[in-house]
Amino acid sequence: MTKMGSLTRSGFLRTPNETMRLVMTTVVGVVVGFLIGTSFPTASLTKFNFPTSIIPSIDFAYIDDRRSGLRTHKILKQAFDKQSNATEVHNLNDTSKIYVPTNPRGAEILPPGIVVPESDFYLRRLWGKPSEDLTIQQKYLVTFTVGYDQKKNIDAAVKKFSENFTVMLFHYDGRTSEWDEFEWSKRAIHVSVSKQTKWWYAKRFLHPDIIAPYEYIFMWDEDLGVEHFNAEEYIKLVKKHGLEISQPGLEPNKGLTWQMTKRRGDCEVHKSTEEKPGWCSDPNLPPCAAFVEIMATVFSRDAWRCVWHMIQNDLVHGWGLDFALRRCVEPAHEKIGVVDSQWIVHQGVPSLGNQGQSQGGRAPWEGVRDRCHKEWKLFQDRMAKAEKAYYIEMGITPPNSTTRW
Repeated sequence: MTKMGSLTRSGFLRTPNETMRLVMTTVVGVVVGFLIGTSFPTASLTKFNFPTSIIPSIDFAYIDDRRSGLRTHKILKQAFDKQSNATEVHNLNDTSKIYVPTNPRGAEILPPGIVVPESDFYLRRLWGKPSEDLTIQQKYLVTFTVGYDQKKNIDAAVKKFSENFTVMLFHYDGRTSEWDEFEWSKRAIHVSVSKQTKWWYAKRFLHPDIIAPYEYIFMWDEDLGVEHFNAEEYIKLVKKHGLEISQPGLEPNKGLTWQMTKRRGDCEVHKSTEEKPGWCSDPNLPPCAAFVEIMATVFSRDAWRCVWHMIQNDLVHGWGLDFALRRCVEPAHEKIGVVDSQWIVHQGVPSLGNQGQSQGGRAPWEGVRDRCHKEWKLFQDRMAKAEKAYYIEMGITPPNSTTRW
């Protein structure tokens, strides 16, 4: 009897109550398992379907497999797209809810008539009717990245731009209120962040949807002599010659880096030049054509939409952009050029360079210049890698390559 009792407690023999409890547990487990299985979409080795509440939390950058990482990314992207499409179909079928897939991302549940996807820098009153706020809507935008020490130069430059221009000053020295000595400054847009560059400001404050009303955007440095320049005449020439990206010719008596930007006295506009032997692998490519510098660049609205997306958040000096601008217009050698009959003088004042930090006994501007060169190399590397990755994903042999990746 002792042995029999021991066997019963160890589970070889069970009482009727224990047997019934086991049966009920099994039945409940089967039912719960069935309900769970029918509540979630199926998953296989090649196809995943996740609820939309789960998909956004997945960071695709961390899905990595040395042999099939790209494939995994594509699989999950397809799952996301399919789930999104299913959501759209559901919303479209539910006529009691607003869902407009053609609205800007994030605004699909708003009625289209209330959606305002673009903005501007037009100044408005705090009183009266909104429809009566604007006596004029400027057609163009000019920005200067400035320090107060260059106030006389900027004052002279701003006066070369008519009332058709919105004027915007980016202050790298933190001094803004002093500019109110100029009447035009009271109508200008002022943005002040200490020790930041033109391209840092541009990436953060000149999004294409913010400056959409402006046909042309002038992005200028502070050390430009404008005695022989008129902005309205410049725009006439840009339109006449079909330039999407341009700059005024530079006074040749000053030190020039590139022949392309040197002013010519015998023409209104030029789009190509001859450089030193070996500098141009193709006469239609930079620096012999499709090239302007970044000190006094002028962009059309469409060209700027492309260029803005190419600006890197962490590369603040913009070095290398001048060689890459051609990617934003086609054919670049026809739509990028230098306006000779409206020309400027580059004074070469290293004011922003002096905002750097002295290290190891070196002058502040030397550290700034070193970073400029490093950024140029980084930008070139990123562009090359981005192109290569694109061609590989598309199954295309990258240009100038004999290997199919």
